Amino acid sequence: MSSRRQASGLPEQVLVLVVLCLVAFGVVMVYSASSAWASAELGNSLYFLERHAVYAVLGLVAFAACSRLDYRRLAALAPLGLVAAIAALVLVAAAGVSRNGAQRWLEVGGFTMQPGELAKLAVLLFAASVLAARTRPLRTVADAMAPVGWAVVLVCGVLVVLQSDLGSAIAVALAAGAVLTIACCPAGVLARMAAVGAALGALMIYVEPYRRERFVAFLDPGSDPQNAGYQLTQAALAIGRGGLTGVGLGESTFKTGSVPEQHTDMIAAIVGEELGLAGLLAVVAAFAAIGWAGTSIALNARDPFGKLLAGGATALVCGQAAINLGGVLGIMPLTGVPLPFVSFGGSALIAMLAGLGLVLSVAAHGGKALAPARAEPVRKAAPRRAAAPRRRAAASR
Repeated sequence: MSSRRQASGLPEQVLVLVVLCLVAFGVVMVYSASSAWASAELGNSLYFLERHAVYAVLGLVAFAACSRLDYRRLAALAPLGLVAAIAALVLVAAAGVSRNGAQRWLEVGGFTMQPGELAKLAVLLFAASVLAARTRPLRTVADAMAPVGWAVVLVCGVLVVLQSDLGSAIAVALAAGAVLTIACCPAGVLARMAAVGAALGALMIYVEPYRRERFVAFLDPGSDPQNAGYQLTQAALAIGRGGLTGVGLGESTFKTGSVPEQHTDMIAAIVGEELGLAGLLAVVAAFAAIGWAGTSIALNARDPFGKLLAGGATALVCGQAAINLGGVLGIMPLTGVPLPFVSFGGSALIAMLAGLGLVLSVAAHGGKALAPARAEPVRKAAPRRAAAPRRRAAASR
């Protein structure tokens, strides 16, 4: 094997290795972060571990299946996938399960699923397929909005209005923005769309009291440390207690309820307490490796759909990681976005693993040139068939 082919296989190897390590790390951290609380409140310290292990197995099956699937077959199904995702989001509003004041889940056979997580992949596939088939360049905001932008606005609107899920709406917009960037949408157009999106986000924050409180707490957590700023204050204390190397795996004292959502949205705070700054930096390095591998695969893809799909899926995973870590560390407002592969949550885990499985599919199918037509042997054979009559004519003379 040539050195070039070996180099081309390195991103795939890195992606698989890092994803497997993060999934295993997530299983360990979900148990560590949830066992004490689950034992005290539910009477079963393994409650969340058992469910997360099932989700991890299903997610890895989806990861492997999507990596073997020829992603090019999905382009024609992308519009149907988007319609199904929107229908599922509406179904949640009608028959969903409510938790912590938000109705985002459907209960199926004792397990819950969050259609908003699957909607992220549906929007990504739709945007990639539409832009890949486009023959004219994107020059104006109207070009970018038809129909990709309107689909994103529709899904984001459903997420925010019906499910109070601004974090997922931001993630959907982020993935669509990444796809538009890869599709060479002009910087001015992207800036104008980003400005409109930021204005709409500010409006969504303003109209909901709890979002306003979260934003104020982000600006000044100490102004209300027992209410709006409680989560950020406790997360900072947990990370500060961990120091450089942490207090040791399983030794967190904040996981018993001092840090709300300690096994889901705020699990990075427990990582910081138990494994210290070194553990958090290792998590950041893992997502940086995913970003490098996914970007390399996207750049090596020969067809536009593969390039857009791989780049968008990579941005979706790494963007959500940045939003979650930024919120826990107090760099960004808290939005309720889980930490991919580490936080407890079956739908998010399965959807993100399926997305990166499609990136591997792009590496397997999108980096290959089309086989050349074998016309040369036919051209060589043609003169021999034409020469036969001349030989017979010479013999008759």
